[in-house]
Amino acid sequence: MLSDPVATIKGVGEKLEADLFGLGIETVEDLLFYFPFRYDIFEIKPLHQLIHEDKVTIEGKVIGNPSLVFYGKRKSKLSVNVQVENVVVKAVMFNRAFAKKQLQDGDVVTFTGKWDQHRLQITVQNYKKGPASSQNPIEPVYPLRGSVTNIQLKKLMKTALTQYKTDLVEIFPDSYLTSYKLPSRVEAIRQLHFPSNHMKLKHARRRFIYEEFLLFQLKMTLLRKQNRETTSGGSQTIDEHKVEKFIQTLPFPLTNAQTKSLKEILEDMKSPYRMNRLLQGDVGSGKTVVAAIGLYAAKSAGNQGALMVPTEILAEQHYDSLKNTFDDTVSIALLTGSVKGKKRKEILEKVAQKEIDILIGTHALIQEDVVFNQLGLVIVDEQHRFGVEQRRILRDKGLYPDVLFMTATPIPRTLAITAFGDMDVSIIDEMPAGRKEVKTYWAKENMLDRVLTFIQSEVEQGYQAYFICPLIEESDKLDIQNAVDLFHQLEEYYQPSIKVGLMHGRLHTDEKEEVMKAFANNDIQILVSTTVVEVGVNVPNATVMVIYDAERFGLSQLHQLRGRVGRGDAQSHCILIADPKGEVGKERMKIMTETSNGFELSEEDLKLRGPGDFFGKKQSGLPEFKIADMVHDYRALETARVDAQEIVSKQLLDDPSFLALKKILLHDPTMQGAVLD
Repeated sequence: MLSDPVATIKGVGEKLEADLFGLGIETVEDLLFYFPFRYDIFEIKPLHQLIHEDKVTIEGKVIGNPSLVFYGKRKSKLSVNVQVENVVVKAVMFNRAFAKKQLQDGDVVTFTGKWDQHRLQITVQNYKKGPASSQNPIEPVYPLRGSVTNIQLKKLMKTALTQYKTDLVEIFPDSYLTSYKLPSRVEAIRQLHFPSNHMKLKHARRRFIYEEFLLFQLKMTLLRKQNRETTSGGSQTIDEHKVEKFIQTLPFPLTNAQTKSLKEILEDMKSPYRMNRLLQGDVGSGKTVVAAIGLYAAKSAGNQGALMVPTEILAEQHYDSLKNTFDDTVSIALLTGSVKGKKRKEILEKVAQKEIDILIGTHALIQEDVVFNQLGLVIVDEQHRFGVEQRRILRDKGLYPDVLFMTATPIPRTLAITAFGDMDVSIIDEMPAGRKEVKTYWAKENMLDRVLTFIQSEVEQGYQAYFICPLIEESDKLDIQNAVDLFHQLEEYYQPSIKVGLMHGRLHTDEKEEVMKAFANNDIQILVSTTVVEVGVNVPNATVMVIYDAERFGLSQLHQLRGRVGRGDAQSHCILIADPKGEVGKERMKIMTETSNGFELSEEDLKLRGPGDFFGKKQSGLPEFKIADMVHDYRALETARVDAQEIVSKQLLDDPSFLALKKILLHDPTMQGAVLD
């Protein structure tokens, strides 16, 4: 059986077993599914097909004796003339003086290395005496640790495949293999470890990319189904007439995207299942309005609503905004860490007695003494800032309340359906009419005087500005303008007419709130800050966002920062001060100045950085795939998602042809308790 210990494979002794454990290989299955991370290609191509600076393999006959030159401290350069297709090619090797004795005039040798088309020269990485036909054209390279070698692993793979190939049961029905032109499971595994040629390796990879995605999407679909089926009984009887009248009182019409998202949210609230939905929307796309209508709908159904946000200042802004949006028939209260004593006790009593319809707050909402009477809807803003446990506590305060998570970080559809596969996703990808686009410029540091003069003119007109830096204090390792230094420089430059403030992550929460309030009230005209202002600060009077060392930020983060301005009626500007050395940095600056759509930017960011960096390694929530890559293989991801939905909705897992697939899901620890029957 594949679950047998790896020691059952011939040739695995105690020492090797311990080393294999270090690689995470404990069973036969672990070994067979320990795939190479890359392949060295030793295929011979005609000289005219070789591409300049590519890694290539050539085969030729040594002409004359190699030339050896020593330079520096113990450094050497060995040059060998080789006849390839009646052309003389120079093979150059560094620090391998010993090869001079090995390579004799007339020897046939295979060289692999970097090709220089202009000089007809190959810089050799490795070589082998004899023709290329004596070695495999495609050589797998495994991730290694300890004393395990590539040769050892290959040998073990060969033995394991021979010993256990009958245990590698096919998990797809024949119809899938035929329609998608996929090799069998055992053949795909054989080709991944011992590829016959490029084409067979490509199809083996394609098979496992689809397999990994399908298993993952099946898990997500089944978990979502389980969430729904185990949380029935929460349907809300919304007064649609009241909700429609409320929408008509808003000072602006809803966009098509807002209307569509709202329809999805209200349908969820009316259904007998608990809503578990993510509302994505670009900065300024109007998510808060949709949230407000959702809260009003919960009130119309005779229930309470809760809105949890990451910071006190954002909670206060939402409170003021909703106070102005709702009429006197809706009772709203604000509960944050600053609300203490008698006032706090009074609010808690009113919440428990249902005299408060909507409670807005920070983490204070999830403390034990906060007891709701009839909680119908929970909205969590900037959901990635809260832990899963915190969200669960708030959710469990009601009898299966509907839950809506909101984020202003535009996440590419590819990642949204994967990272949030157990949620339904609504997207507001349209801006309200009349909203001015923030003009974005890329400036070099030597243009700083012009930038400062421009900011002075904006402040003189009554507006405000942000300066954002990547680090708080000077670092020896990185030459980055830091917030503390910049604060002092600007304070000196603008004194005494313009007040400059400083905010960063090391300030106490109360100090941060104080600085932000001063900025919101225009007591501070220029705010120097680290990226703590990235989320949830609304100062409509701020019209300029200057970002220092902008090339050190990802596109999505730059876009979030840019979204802090452009919230009022005046034209706003974002100035990126950057002098990127690499091509990726230059490309980022170019994309930022040309694109204002957050979803387009997030797709570009994903291509430049990859999914791990996009979310941040620690809290990404992204699955680890062995072969599949969500960015490059997004078509397979989408196909797998559609197939998974069909398998679950048509209950195909009960079909005998899906039995092996069902067994894998049943043995998955993350699927414990999931409804598979």
